[in-house]
Parts: sequence; C-alpha cells; structure tokens
Amino acid sequence: MSAFMPVTRSTLHSPLWLVPFDDFARQVRTAGVQVRLERFDDRGGWVRLDDRVTRTPGGALAFPGLGRRAEPWAARPERHRALVTAPGYQALYPADDEPFSAALTGVEFLAHPWNDTHPPAVEVAPRLVRLLPATAHPYPPGTRTVHGVVRDATTGAPVVNALVEARGRTSRDGAPWHERTLSDTRGAFRLALRWEGERASEHAVEETFRLEATERPGRTGALAVHLPQDAERQHVIEIREQ
Repeated sequence: MSAFMPVTRSTLHSPLWLVPFDDFARQVRTAGVQVRLERFDDRGGWVRLDDRVTRTPGGALAFPGLGRRAEPWAARPERHRALVTAPGYQALYPADDEPFSAALTGVEFLAHPWNDTHPPAVEVAPRLVRLLPATAHPYPPGTRTVHGVVRDATTGAPVVNALVEARGRTSRDGAPWHERTLSDTRGAFRLALRWEGERASEHAVEETFRLEATERPGRTGALAVHLPQDAERQHVIEIREQ
C-alpha cells in the first residue's frame, strides 16, 4: 500500500510527479495504481529500489526525498525509471508528444542531487501517464470489443507491447474518436470500439474499422475489421518495415 502524504509535508523536491490517467474512462485514476522504482547502475543494468511512492492530496504520485544528499555538489544526477501497474491496465510510457516505441518500458528521469540549502538543479513538471485497457480489462456490460494478436510479418513471432489503435468520426456531429490498447506478453490485444465505424450508406448495417498497430516508427501494420460479422473472429495484425 502506498503512503499518503499529509498536506503539511512538502513534495516540491520530488524529481518525478506522475499523474495516472485512465484513457478509457477519461479521468485521473490513482486507485489500485502501483509504482516500482529502479535505478540504472554503472554496470548497465536496472536495479530495483525500495523507495515507496507517495500519493499526494492532489492525486499525483511522487518520490519526495529521492536525490537528497548531504553534499549535493559532490554528487551527480542519477538515472531512474518508474514502472506503473494497475489491475486491468497497461501503462503507455511515451509522452503525448513523443513517438511510440514498444521498447520503452518505464518513465525514465534524472534525480538531481539536492538538500535543504541547495535545491534541485531543474524544476519538475507533472507527467501524465496514460493507462490503457489491457486484455483483461473489466469493460462495462455491452461494450463492443474486438480481439486478436500482433505478429511479426516475417517471423510470425508475437509483438509485445505494440500500440493498437482505431480512429474515426461520429456521423451525427463529426466529433473525432480514438480507441487504443497495448498487446500483452503473448502479443494479444482486446480493443474497445464504442463509437461507430464507416458505413457504405446511411442505412447500411456493416461498419468498417481500420485497426493500426505500431511497434516503433517505421514498423507498423494495419487491418480492416467489418462489424458485426467479424465480431468473434481473432484478428491478426502483421507488423513489418514500412
């Protein structure tokens, strides 16, 4: 269980502020969210730390005290990463303005040395971490979903942590919609399609959705899904160099 920081304590010197955001429900979520902290050592590996994340009254997750040194001028910044988990979710680690890469498996940051008389060298802004529905996400009853697997087009191997998306616009007011998820360790995905797809005519029953999967820039795949006839089919999206 994460600690809760009283209002009287300061969190201004945390080198990381995380704001978990439920991408499906479109709201900040901290319930059930856990954060594991790791430090990159000189031997080139990540070492798990025992530092406990603190939940602030404002709904952020922080690590106050991380980087505190008796003589900060004699220390150097240390590279860390935070791994975020929550039941039924997978964390999307690239920030909204960064290209997606399945190889990014945590929020990486530098912890600059500081103490009470020598504040940190840089200011830290809150970092939004989007939580995407996982394959076992408990969708509300009646939510329309499609499922399948993401594979390498050449080897057939499952692609882990691939971003699977669908986009469109509603027919009534043209409002854009965007659904997304991540493939699991088996390459499997389950994507909600709450909004309407493309129709050949106003009264057509069939809806067409274009699913896109991304491993990293330049390695993508796409697939057209037709509902309702493809609703129970296992869809295979093949990733290849573009």
